[in-house]
Amino acid sequence: MKEQLYTIPVNDAFDKDCECPVCFIYESLEKDAVDFTLGPSYMEDDIRMETDKSGFCTHHMKQLYKNQNRLGIALILHTHMKNTTKTLEKMSKSSSPAKKGLFAKKETSELPMFTQKLENSCYICNRVNNVFDRYIATIIHCYAHDDDFVVKFNKSKGFCTKHYGILYDEAQKTMSGSTQNKFLNDLNTVYFENIKRVTDDLAWFIDKFDYRNENEPWKNSKDAVQRTILKTNSYFVENE
Repeated sequence: MKEQLYTIPVNDAFDKDCECPVCFIYESLEKDAVDFTLGPSYMEDDIRMETDKSGFCTHHMKQLYKNQNRLGIALILHTHMKNTTKTLEKMSKSSSPAKKGLFAKKETSELPMFTQKLENSCYICNRVNNVFDRYIATIIHCYAHDDDFVVKFNKSKGFCTKHYGILYDEAQKTMSGSTQNKFLNDLNTVYFENIKRVTDDLAWFIDKFDYRNENEPWKNSKDAVQRTILKTNSYFVENE
């Protein structure tokens, strides 16, 4: 299959020596979204309206803070706080007092519902997920139409558990017949074989702390903890 623009990042990710190429795709999108948020875009009114409304999850707030653009994050947070406070003040004044009595019907006011919604809202999550879904579909498309990609897929180091499940679900929704069966069989093979490989490496890492194995080689276990975290939590641990 002739490589198209939307397939390039997918093929690049599967060319990486990585325990989960889908995690690599997600992390790349995440980095681009953080850079975009604190780039010149934060001065644009339409972008600021979105960040004011959505805010950021704790994970992405940490990433924004690490970016070192203190002025950019200050401007974004300032208008976000003003917008949030204005909304909450209005809700707090319009909220009805709690009804008393044994048989009084309890009603949930819009104020706590608003704060709960805000807690689960994030501009960067929204931006990343809108694009990420397309790349999951692209992986399925490449597998179904590109024999070279199938070889690359089967030679990969597998996937983290989260993205294994996402790919499995997408295949069940969008594939059918022998193509679906072949994809799911290959997906299961690369996932379970590589999970076992990393699990074995982790077991040897643990065994190395037994004094009886003190003089034994580390084999492939020195970074087993970091690779296991990627497999189980979809998180790249930075090298120390």
